Amino acid sequence: MSKQNQNLYNALGREAAYQLADITKTAPQYGVLTPRWVTRFLEFKGLDAGIYRVNKVVEGDTPLDVLCNQDPTKIEIPQGYIEYQTKPREYQLNSISTIINVDTRISDVYSAPYDQSAEQIGLAIESLKERQESQIINNDNYGLLKNVADSQRVTPRYGRPMPDDLDELISKVWKEPSFFLAHPRAIAAFEREATRRGVPPVTATLSGGNFILWRGIPIIPTDKLFVDGLKNPKAKSGKTNILLVRTGETKRGVIGLYQTNLPGEQSRGLSVRLRGINDQGVASYLLSLYCSAAILADDAIAVLEDVEVGDYYDYN
Repeated sequence: MSKQNQNLYNALGREAAYQLADITKTAPQYGVLTPRWVTRFLEFKGLDAGIYRVNKVVEGDTPLDVLCNQDPTKIEIPQGYIEYQTKPREYQLNSISTIINVDTRISDVYSAPYDQSAEQIGLAIESLKERQESQIINNDNYGLLKNVADSQRVTPRYGRPMPDDLDELISKVWKEPSFFLAHPRAIAAFEREATRRGVPPVTATLSGGNFILWRGIPIIPTDKLFVDGLKNPKAKSGKTNILLVRTGETKRGVIGLYQTNLPGEQSRGLSVRLRGINDQGVASYLLSLYCSAAILADDAIAVLEDVEVGDYYDYN
């Protein structure tokens, strides 16, 4: 057996499989998984050809003149046309892929009470979905943070996330805002400031989760909005961003994109396909997730930048 195959065989190992078998009675626990509220609250649109074009009106155009007159002698109706951008932005789906290998001898012998193949593929799928959420927020091409218009960027007045700062975001996304998006430490910092002001946020249950609200808008936690560029920073201080999003195609908001009718489709935009079984009895599976996101209008999203999360008060 080659060194590569030997490492693969050991990585899938008998010890791990033995622990998952009848001796434990518990499924494998994957501690880095998150609720992924972003993909739950974001509206998604399926694509047939992998491309989504956003047609926008040319900047500076005014609404068409209309006739609004009760004088029956004035019957001339204004004329005009809408001019669209000649080169609209096209969003192409991004592929997130991995290959998972399962030793068929292990899956045959140690698949009770938990199916070895299903468990390993399931954990790989969860990893892909974690990466999908991160890409929707941070991708250099289509990520929400990188595509906020300059006019929709706000800085906090005092570094800390004050209630006034979130109100400023609402003034930027005032047409049916859907949710705020913030790192848990940014949410904690805002709660400290709001409580100190005497206006502690209320709590509501949405989609099976408990969230605090500001002005009736839920604040959704995600660790994909990094603090100082890190997912889980060890330092108590640090800076991050807070987003306010309007979602939905009909509202001209932010939408997620995915590919439909995939071979081996398991869920929205996710495909699992068997690549084959080699001479050493190792089955190989290709997992692919196709995703992207599009901002349909500039006022669909705003960001509060460089929010300080490490300020605390001595209430004594």
